[in-house]
Amino acid sequence: MKYIHFQRPGDADVLQLSDMPTPTPSTGEVLIRVAAAGVNRPDVLQRRGLYPAPVDASPVLGLEVAGEIVACGEGVTQWRVGDKVCALVNGGGYAEFACAPQTQCLPIPASLTLVEAATLPETFFTVWHNLFQRARLAEGETLLVHGGSSGIGTTAIQLAAAKGIQVFATAGSAEKCAACEQLGARKAIDYRAVDFVDATKQLTHGRGVDVILDMVGDDYIQRNISAAARDGRIVNIAFLNGSKVTVDFMPVMLKRLTLTGSTLRAQSAAVKETIAQELQTNVWPLIEQQKIKPIIAARFPLAQAAAAHRLMESSQHIGKIVLCN
Repeated sequence: MKYIHFQRPGDADVLQLSDMPTPTPSTGEVLIRVAAAGVNRPDVLQRRGLYPAPVDASPVLGLEVAGEIVACGEGVTQWRVGDKVCALVNGGGYAEFACAPQTQCLPIPASLTLVEAATLPETFFTVWHNLFQRARLAEGETLLVHGGSSGIGTTAIQLAAAKGIQVFATAGSAEKCAACEQLGARKAIDYRAVDFVDATKQLTHGRGVDVILDMVGDDYIQRNISAAARDGRIVNIAFLNGSKVTVDFMPVMLKRLTLTGSTLRAQSAAVKETIAQELQTNVWPLIEQQKIKPIIAARFPLAQAAAAHRLMESSQHIGKIVLCN
């Protein structure tokens, strides 16, 4: 099969189309003929040599796919050959075929194409786990999403708004702010022009926000603490600007804040299975009803993975980037 290969860490040009044997599904796995694969920030970090694959995972890039099941490993009971699924994979998505644990596969929502469905697993698993499982975000609360125009951001805005949460977001241009508001954010803040701490305080009449989803880090860590309401929860899922800072923790104590975070790839199979089950119960109906929709910024053929990574690194996109077979 064709797949995307790189011999050494480096810039996007190290990505090359190559050949390798088609994988064989292990016990509990299915083999998917990949119609499309989502491109995510962890792929870029892995390509740079900053986010190595776990020892038990495929070294091939790609954490989410959609396509048709063409083979089932021993012990697979949830799916059959011919079923169309989207899946969170343990690597291997940038290829014509990929293996996925049966418990990390989900049906294709009837309202979506396979290409659209390929954008769901990584972002929806991440957002659901961090906002609704870890931060316990609830109807009637307020949420601040940093990076609102990213794949994670557009997912978080739509999902939270559909769940009755008042959403604010930050983004880096008027165009991106407008897109966030069209997706359900009550107000999007251009962080290049306005201080988000002051803006959120004004928008909440001085109270602050209940939950903050951050992928920036650096000076945002202290500023998030300032923007949070009493008993607020701050969730970090990445540190694009750095993770090492000096922080005054006194407001954390005085406001009774919770600081938490996680990475998805390192979660156990049992945790990922639980997330998948909760998504199918709580989120897939919203997609079926078209209350939530994938936002695709660009589609590239598999052979143009380098161009897809360059777009990701430019941060000029709004929504998800997809590789198509």
